[in-house]
Parts: sequence; structure tokens; C-alpha cells
Amino acid sequence: MKLTLGDAPYAGAPVVVLSAGLGGAGSYWLAQLSALEAHYQVVRYDQRGTGNNPDTLPDGYSMQDMAAELHQALQVEGITRFCLIGHALGALIGLQLALDYPQAISGLVLVNGWLRLNDHTQRCFRVRERLLAAGGAEAWVQAQPLFLYPADWMAVHAPRLEAEEALALAHFQGTGNLLRRLTALKNADFSHRVQEIRCPTNIICARDDLLVPWTCSADLQAAIPGSRLQVMERGAHACNITESEAFNTLLLDGLHSMLPVLTLAQKESL
Repeated sequence: MKLTLGDAPYAGAPVVVLSAGLGGAGSYWLAQLSALEAHYQVVRYDQRGTGNNPDTLPDGYSMQDMAAELHQALQVEGITRFCLIGHALGALIGLQLALDYPQAISGLVLVNGWLRLNDHTQRCFRVRERLLAAGGAEAWVQAQPLFLYPADWMAVHAPRLEAEEALALAHFQGTGNLLRRLTALKNADFSHRVQEIRCPTNIICARDDLLVPWTCSADLQAAIPGSRLQVMERGAHACNITESEAFNTLLLDGLHSMLPVLTLAQKESL
């Protein structure tokens, strides 16, 4: 699996790995890059079966597979310890990594994640699957913004949404891959083991998320020992895009509490 490795701002800078949601694209995090790259070595990737990592996923593809593939790819690059920043499905990959490879995880940032799929979120995915079956990739992509963004934000950013739709259709991961990845997401249940996680964990959610109720993040925080919950009042499911400035402030605040970074004076003395 191909990774995109950013330059380290200084020798020995902590590594953060960005993991997207069901869309799987590393480009999902563009609004966070400049804020993160000043302090950390940033690694992005397109998840297997998407974007720059095309493949036909096997039946029975699982969250364990997703975590193992990422861990192996990082090992190949000589990265043995890192903080995982994950959104939705990416947050589940982070939980799986922390359970399967605890020695590799310096911290977790879980954005709009969950322990197991909420009844409301299951309803949303059933509707989306019916759209996919009836209208194909175009119907899936056209409905996507409704679950990601606040209505007023969509109204203001209509040209951007049109461009995103065209790009998403051009790079659609394929119905088979999408359904296998979605099945892995739906089958994931961390409610019985998440208490084993001991790495520093910050949880960020948006109160107005239509797809994943913010209370799912509250449940995560209650279950993971020592974890911290930060609730944004608006931003919806893709709050890191729609309210990027506020999100980045919370993100860096949490990361700096988990991962020691050099001050400007210390960097200049190197």
C-alpha cells in the first residue's frame, strides 16, 4: 500500500497518520495539513481499494485487515510509532490498531467515531445502500453531502459541491469495494474490548452531525480510560472541513497534550 509521507519539520518530530472515513481518500485532510506539518511528520494514504491504492477487496474484508495493512505499510517505511488521527471509519481503524498493535500507537484522535454502529447510523446507511442499488454511483455521490455537511454550508458552497461530485464520480472506488468496506464498518464492535486501550486518546465530535450522533463520541469517552471529549457545536459529520479553523485549534490542543513537540527556539537551535 502506498503512503504519502510529508517532510518532518525537524529531526525526530512525532509522526501523525491521517485516516479518512468510508471515502478512503487521504485528500480528505487537506484543511489540516498546514497546521499539522509545522509540528509533526504527517502521513496520509488512500485506503486499500480506493484512489492511489486500487485493488479488488476480498469477501470477508474486515477492520482487522484495514489496521494490519496500514501497520505493515508504515513498518516498511521505518515508522514504528505514531499517533493515528481517524475520521469515522478511520477512527475505527485507530481503535483496531490500538488493540492489535498497542506498542505502535503513541496516541489516538477519534473524530465522529463510535463503539458500535448506532441504530440511527444504520438507518442512514440502509437508505444510502438503497440509493446505490437503485441509482448506482451517481445516486450515492449525489446524496453524500447531505450526510456530511450542514445545510447552510452546502447552500453557500454549491460550486464546490459540484466539483467534489465530479471528482468523486471520476474516482469512485467501485460498488463491490464500497459494499465490502461498508460491511466491515457495520460489523465492527469495540464495546467489549475498548477498555483495554491505554494510549492517550482525544475524541472530537460535532453536535449537529446528522450521520453519527454526537452521543456516540460521549459513549467512546466513557469507555476509554483517561480519554478526553471535545464537542463542537456545529460543523456536522465533516466538521474538519466545514469548521476547519475551530477544528484545527482543538486538534492541535489535543495533540500537543499527547505528543511533545519542540518550541520555535528549540527548533532554531538544531
